[in-house]
Amino acid sequence: MLSLIAAAAIYVALPPAAPEHRQVLVVTTASPAATVGTLEAYTWRRGSFHRTLGPVRAFVGSEGIGRGSEWHSRTPSGVFTLTEGFGWAANPGTDMPYRKVGSSAWWVSDTTSPAYNTMQFCRPSTCSFDTSVSEPLASIAVYRHAMVFDYNRSPIKSGAGSAFFLHESAGAPTEGCVAINGDALKRVMRWLRPGATPVISIAVGARAYAPISSTA
Repeated sequence: MLSLIAAAAIYVALPPAAPEHRQVLVVTTASPAATVGTLEAYTWRRGSFHRTLGPVRAFVGSEGIGRGSEWHSRTPSGVFTLTEGFGWAANPGTDMPYRKVGSSAWWVSDTTSPAYNTMQFCRPSTCSFDTSVSEPLASIAVYRHAMVFDYNRSPIKSGAGSAFFLHESAGAPTEGCVAINGDALKRVMRWLRPGATPVISIAVGARAYAPISSTA
């Protein structure tokens, strides 16, 4: 009988199981049309999520938050993994996979191309996609450092939207990305850990906190 009581006590004392995603970025706005909101970073430790950074000011798409599209400057809502970073500047100290890009690096936004919504490398005259509607990554000032969020990447649906990143802010709404000040971005990138399978949760109001409230 005593052994059963002891076992029950041990069972009760066990902490909650760690969630799959132990680092969560929360981006929220007050309304679907709002173009400025906040970003916060949460880390799972000792059985619950704790805020690690923020809130910091975050710009989203000039058409707010909602359904992503190639033809609208709207930030897609949802929860997306963060798996890689890039920039025309050197790695700021992140442990995530990071690529320093040069003049041959593009993010393809040509909806007719099989390479749609992927990073490709070519000289403009040799590219197999339409460079006029794609992004020359090393030529865009706010891409000093950036993290890719995995919207419309697996599977890729043509026209559903491409080139969605967390990047430096230019002090204005974006074409669909999330933008914060450069110092905060570097802090976020240095905080991210591949083993924590980080995600970014983007939504209006309290819905953005769903990944942390369900396990907190």
